[in-house]
Parts: sequence; structure tokens; C-alpha cells
Amino acid sequence: MAMDQSALLELLEALKAAGVDERVRIAAQSMYQALIDAEAEGVIGAGFWERTEARTAVRNGSRQRLLSTTAGDLELRIPKLRSGSFFPSLLERRRRIDQALFAVIMEAYLHGVSTRKVDDLVKALGADTGISKSEVSRICKDLDQEVGAFRDRSLADTTYPYVFLDATYCKARVNHRVVSQAIVVAIGVTADGRREVLGMDVGESEDGAFWTAFLRGLKARGLGGVQLVISDAHSGLKQAIAAVLIGSAWQRCRVHFMRNVLAVVPKGNAEMVAAAIRTIFAQPDAEHVEEQFDVIAGMLGRQLAKVEAMLRDAKDDLLAFTSFPQVHWRQIWSTNPLERVNKEIKRRTDVVGVFPNPEALLRLAGAVLVEQHDEWAAADRRYFSERSMTLVTTSTTENEGQVTTPELMSA
Repeated sequence: MAMDQSALLELLEALKAAGVDERVRIAAQSMYQALIDAEAEGVIGAGFWERTEARTAVRNGSRQRLLSTTAGDLELRIPKLRSGSFFPSLLERRRRIDQALFAVIMEAYLHGVSTRKVDDLVKALGADTGISKSEVSRICKDLDQEVGAFRDRSLADTTYPYVFLDATYCKARVNHRVVSQAIVVAIGVTADGRREVLGMDVGESEDGAFWTAFLRGLKARGLGGVQLVISDAHSGLKQAIAAVLIGSAWQRCRVHFMRNVLAVVPKGNAEMVAAAIRTIFAQPDAEHVEEQFDVIAGMLGRQLAKVEAMLRDAKDDLLAFTSFPQVHWRQIWSTNPLERVNKEIKRRTDVVGVFPNPEALLRLAGAVLVEQHDEWAAADRRYFSERSMTLVTTSTTENEGQVTTPELMSA
């Protein structure tokens, strides 16, 4: 754990140039970083550039982690490994979410807009008599800075061939009324097969203007290399994708589509219709997928003309996945990967019920997503293998500078 002479001299210069409070922060940051590096060295079995028989892993850069302490905010580097994962025992994985949840509960309580559920939570926390508005304000400010930095970070360091978009709804007080608020979320799969949370926002509705502003914000931060966007068929979202993510193919989520179909089917026929449509996605290759699609559409049309019309109208969008590597099909033909993220947001927000304001909702949902992003970054396995992603990214490199949309394979 000992620092070499050059590192010590660099630290000394930083301490000499800093004030008393800043010296404490720098010293604490250096100590934490040294402990993290020492723990990582023990896990890896070797130091930087060291060749030993005990080495079990190889470093692969690092990711930033902000730690709030009484000494100030410490900017730490968490080593990443080429295989396996590492997370320092000094840091708590879920601390950020717990702080955000506590801040929301106390903010509602202190401002007199809490529900019975929140009042019960405050008492359970033992904070109904001993928390000040200034303390809650400080916690909120710290979280807002961290979530804000995450939402504004650059996306230009890599490309994102696959992007998933979806929204979930929660309730918040706006102008003394309880209204529904949309939480829109984007996640992407990088060129090397890892998942990242690209961004999120809170608004009053999922209209085209809101989605367009959200996607333009992602583009302004450097989002690029998008080949396929997966989402439901919300009209405002479709318009935004076409206007902003030009040249990208669009995959209509098969799960959302199935819900739309079953909504117009008599209950007695629902199971049969669902089973028939699922056979389309069970085929071994693109040619058979398209053949089965036409067979099922015709078969269902003999009894349910409206279902056949819905299928044929949505054919190109439902089968967009067939232009991409077959090993990816199950993960890219629906928004299920994002649905699981939305469930985690709902699990946390349901604890509160009604949020005191949209900012509190953004704070808690943002904290959940930052934690999810960190967990994906530290995960042992990629979402897709690097090798399989080359099948997607190679076509991007070959067609650089051209606007291309993958075409569906025909029978």
C-alpha cells in the first residue's frame, strides 16, 4: 500500500497549495484511493505491470466513483478487470439509493405534504423529532450534484449499436395537485457488449416534444453509432426516434405489441392467439421467421380480421431484429431488459407513494439508475460477447459516413 516517491511528492505539492479544509479532503482521498488500490492488488494477485504466478486477473482501466464524507467529496477510481469484477469493501453499493429515499421521505414530512405511508416511515426511522430542514437540504443538494453529473456525462467515448427506450409513471405534487409524472429511461449496449444507463428525465407526459428533447440531449452528449432502437409504438416516441436518430432501424417491442393485440381479442381466444404469435419468434432463421409470420397472419385472419391487419401493418417493425446477429435476437426483440430496470424504480418509488415534487422523484429514480449503471460496470459478464458485437460494429465501420438502415431479409 506504500506510495512511491513520485506519488508522495505529487501529494505534497497538492497539500502545500491547498487550504486547511482542502488538505483534509485531499489526504482522505489519497488514503481511500491507496486502500482501494491495495485491495485490488490483493484480488488481482499482482501490482501494476508486475508479472507473477499469483496473478489471477488483468486490469482494464477504472471507473469514477464519488464518495461523500465529512472531509468532503472524494473522487475515487475503482479498478475494472478484463474478467471478473471488483468492488471495494470500503464502499457500500446501495448507499446512494438509501440516502435518496431518506431525503424524499423527510422532504415530504418537513413540508407537510406527506401521506400516511410517509408518516409511518418517518416514525419507523425514528426521525420524527430529530431531523432539521438544513440537514435534508444538504443531503438533497449532494444527491442532486451526483445525479446531475451522471445525467450530463459525455457519451462520446464509445458507440452504442443498441438503444432501449421506455417509460414508467409515478405520482408527484405539482402546483398543489397530485399528478402523474413520466420517468423516461434510455439504456444502451456498447460496442464491446456492456450495458449502460444513457440517461433519464421526468416530465408530465410522453408526448413527441418531450421525447425529442430527451433524445436530442443524448445526441448532444455524444450518443452515436446507434443501429437499432427498441421501444413500444407510442406515437410521440416513434416520431422522436425518426427525427433524431436518423439512419437507425426501429424494433417494435414484441411484448407491448402482444398486449395491444390481446386488448382487441375475445378472452376465449386470447391464449390461442398468443401461442400462435409466439411461434413466429421461435423460428431458427430470418427466412423461416418471415414465412411463419405470413402463415400465422393468414390463419388468424380467418377468424380475427383485425388481428391480421395489426400483424401485417406492424410486420417490418416487429421483424427488424432479423437483420441483426441471431445470437442477439432474444435480447433485442423487446424492451424486457429495460422493463426490469423500471420495476426496480417502481419498487423504490412505491415506498413513497406520492412525491412532494418532481425534483424529489428525479432524485430517487436517478439514484436507482446510477446504482444500476455501476453494477453493470462491475459485472463479471457482458450483456453480449465482444466477439458477437463485432458482427454489428463491423458494418458500422464499413459504412462510416453513410446513412444506412438494415433491410429485412425476405423469403
